[in-house]
Amino acid sequence: MALFNELFGEELLTKTGLKKTADVVSGKKAVGVYFSAHWCPPCRGFTPKLAGWYDADLKGKDMEIVFVSSDKDEEAFSSYYGEQPWVALPYANRAAKDALNKRFKVSGIPSFVILDADGAVITKDGRDAVSSDPKGEKFPWIPPTKAEKAKMLADNLGDLVAKSNGKPMGLYFSAHWCPPCRGFTPKLAEWYSDGLKEKMEIIFVSSDKDEDAFNDYFKDMPWLALPYSKRDEKTALSEACGVEGIPAFVIVNPDGTILTTDGRSGVTKDPKAENFPEGWLPQPFNDVNDDPGPLNEEQCLVMLGNNDAAVVAVKEVATEYYEKAGKDLEKMPMRFFSGPDGGVTEQLKKLCGDVSDKLVLLDIPDDGGFYVCDGDVTVESIKAFIEGVKAKTVERKQLQK
Repeated sequence: MALFNELFGEELLTKTGLKKTADVVSGKKAVGVYFSAHWCPPCRGFTPKLAGWYDADLKGKDMEIVFVSSDKDEEAFSSYYGEQPWVALPYANRAAKDALNKRFKVSGIPSFVILDADGAVITKDGRDAVSSDPKGEKFPWIPPTKAEKAKMLADNLGDLVAKSNGKPMGLYFSAHWCPPCRGFTPKLAEWYSDGLKEKMEIIFVSSDKDEDAFNDYFKDMPWLALPYSKRDEKTALSEACGVEGIPAFVIVNPDGTILTTDGRSGVTKDPKAENFPEGWLPQPFNDVNDDPGPLNEEQCLVMLGNNDAAVVAVKEVATEYYEKAGKDLEKMPMRFFSGPDGGVTEQLKKLCGDVSDKLVLLDIPDDGGFYVCDGDVTVESIKAFIEGVKAKTVERKQLQK
């Protein structure tokens, strides 16, 4: 219960007024944190569906939902909350709202995070979970473990595992109707024939609209394919690999464990797989110009410029954080980057001002905040800088618009 008070504060708004958070969540098997706003069209489309599912089934399974508003004023919040059957974070508690967005790395709405009875995260993909199971037959939608996911992948690939002759498998999710797929497929076929096939087998997993389209597309591919008729297996593979768009290239071990879901970047940088598999795995330290995605979602430490000794120091700290997180990037409290010359680096310099050859900690989710490390950049000074940011003893600056 203490964690829920930490997340939401002492009180939540119910349809009958404010009540203690502990009383609201008492006895609940799961709590959904629903980030939404009336001005957001996808939210207005999803909210009535979620409300119907909640009233019909989910509430009866001892689930509570807490609306966390991104509305622009309290009047809009009140009007929108009037359409919702659950509880809400009081609009006035903007500090808690900001902290929740930051804690769960909410980069867009609607977003639906599901917590267990103790406040621990079950899944941050609650929207997909409840949309695929609105009656809550799999409630509370606990994601499969790595071992369960591996078995699921191996089972749904069937005899294709044996046909891969013990090599890792590149699951290529693609379709003829998809222009980026049609651009990528001939490149992948060339790389496969030039030596990639010695390192892995590729299996085409089709999103084509019918079997004729599948056959027409597959006839020019030099690898294996999941039979088009296995639509249930295709869906299971897509879900297990977290495929949200195509083309996607997911590298899987023979036992079904996932090596990387970003095989497309790996093979593009290393077409002959000379650095496979280590060079294809997600790395704790990257060039920000190549991988700027995390900048808008979490704290990021960036060493701008070409100071080799400083870059080595940041990489050492990044590796230490990575090891402490069990080599799981998702569990790292921040991400680490070098920032040599490049488009993203130049944009960061414009946003941050005079930070050339400086170590910068970006906290864009915190309303565009950032911090600058003064002095030499060493392993010790980096760790002291990070602790200073945590303790709020380092000056917070604001990104320029």
